[in-house]
Amino acid sequence: MLEITQDDKKLKQKNHTSFTEVFRMIYIIIYNLFYFAFLGIKFVFVDIWVALFTGASYQIDKTYRHVTKSNNSIESGMNIPEDMGVNSVINKSINQDAFLSEEERIYEKTKRRKKKEKVYKYSAKTLAKLEEQKKMLLLDLQTAGATRSKVPHVYYYKAKDTHGKIISGTMNGYSKLDINSYLLNEGYDVYVIKTTPFYDFLYQKSGFFGTKKMSAKDLIFWLTQLSTYIKAGITLSEAVKILTNQMGKNKSRQDAFKAISYELTLGESFSNALSKQGSMFPALLINMIKAAEASGTLIETLDDMANYYSEIYETKKQMISAMTYPAIVSVFSIGVIVFILLYVVPQFTEIYAENGAPIAGITKIVIDVSNFLKDHWYILFGIIFIIIIVIIVLYKYVKAFRTSMQVFLMHLPVIKDVIIYNEMTIFTKTFASLLRNNVFITDSMDILSKITNNEIYKAILYKTINNIVKGEKISEAFKDHWAVPDVAYYMIVTGESTGDLALMMQKVSEYYQLLHKNVINNLKAFIEPIMIAFLAVVVGLIIIAVIVPMFGMYEQIQ
Repeated sequence: MLEITQDDKKLKQKNHTSFTEVFRMIYIIIYNLFYFAFLGIKFVFVDIWVALFTGASYQIDKTYRHVTKSNNSIESGMNIPEDMGVNSVINKSINQDAFLSEEERIYEKTKRRKKKEKVYKYSAKTLAKLEEQKKMLLLDLQTAGATRSKVPHVYYYKAKDTHGKIISGTMNGYSKLDINSYLLNEGYDVYVIKTTPFYDFLYQKSGFFGTKKMSAKDLIFWLTQLSTYIKAGITLSEAVKILTNQMGKNKSRQDAFKAISYELTLGESFSNALSKQGSMFPALLINMIKAAEASGTLIETLDDMANYYSEIYETKKQMISAMTYPAIVSVFSIGVIVFILLYVVPQFTEIYAENGAPIAGITKIVIDVSNFLKDHWYILFGIIFIIIIVIIVLYKYVKAFRTSMQVFLMHLPVIKDVIIYNEMTIFTKTFASLLRNNVFITDSMDILSKITNNEIYKAILYKTINNIVKGEKISEAFKDHWAVPDVAYYMIVTGESTGDLALMMQKVSEYYQLLHKNVINNLKAFIEPIMIAFLAVVVGLIIIAVIVPMFGMYEQIQ
């Protein structure tokens, strides 16, 4: 009995100890919760503000010490007039010094760091070889290298630039001596200049490595900047050199600009210098500059051409914008349909096969299409790819096919308005610019025939040239032609009768540019519901084809 009592006491004692420990743990947890909550509240409402106040006080004190130092220097070194308040002078100087000090600190902090100039080092063997090549070049320049050819050739050169880097490139020129003179004038140390028929083939005749046509965006920038530099009093040659560095790091383009600068230093006209760069500059621009050189209106022509290409660029952007949405919707629609046929329809086909559901009509067609895509998709895409390539090649190289395609497209609803308004805008705008710059009518028609790829309008322009040769009016070629709207024809007739054809052509271009913009906006609104309806119809038919056999399965179950 005694042993039981002692065990009970020990058990009670143990329970009491356990309860005490639990209570103590709860107390510690609650205490810590309140303690850290208090610390958090104290930090939010007291400590953070004290820290901010202390930091601000330190900055004020630092500024004050700086200002006091300036103040002492002012008091010791400045002669303040008696009629002027000392405090106002000191306060004004203090405010200026503090402001300048802060601004200088921000300026130095945000200033772009200068890149460390790279030092180019070459081995003694390489330098000795270059010097040997230089000696051979100097000997050549005194004999055959000084002979100028009648036609320009492509010359390969190797030289050391102003930074000490060995560079190589190509330039069009008439002799090695001319190329060497230009490179020396640019600060280069020349080692090699040579030309071969192979270089001419690669860079001139074949066009593999020659200069590519400038984009409309780059051409607009180039014309605008060139006009601005000339207006500022910079010579044409220097302006071209400045633009060489501004037009990016495209090597072939930089070589072309260097060649233009080279031609200008030789006394060549600007238009001829541009024409020697192959297809880099449009024929329209070259002829306009040639006319401007004769009339002394180069700056006005550059501004006019910059505005012209800006408007043409905006017109093309509108066309691209109009076609972007339909293209995206078309791709999305095809993707959805292909996904349904490849991954959704086969799931139902297995269900039908397991349950013996009857398959006929549209359901069988959809399942057959799905099976063909699943097993022979590469054949289908290969055929589509080949058809597209064939159409592109035929359109580009076969005139009869291109003409037929253009006639077909120009008779489609809505599409015909987009094409006709765009062609009339470009034609009349270009013709107006040519007439304003006193370019001969026959030259104008030849240029106009090169700015369009539409065979119908090329035929109209050639007809116009023949009429001019015969002494007939320009408007006769546009009379009763389905590709020329009546409004444009009568406005051209009015311009001929009033003797101000350039102004009338400009008004025609503005009128059709506005119509073109409106028809593109209408095209967007017209195509959107058509594409959505097409997607809905096709997907709806596929869904119906999938659901119809379900009713047969339901009847079998019943």
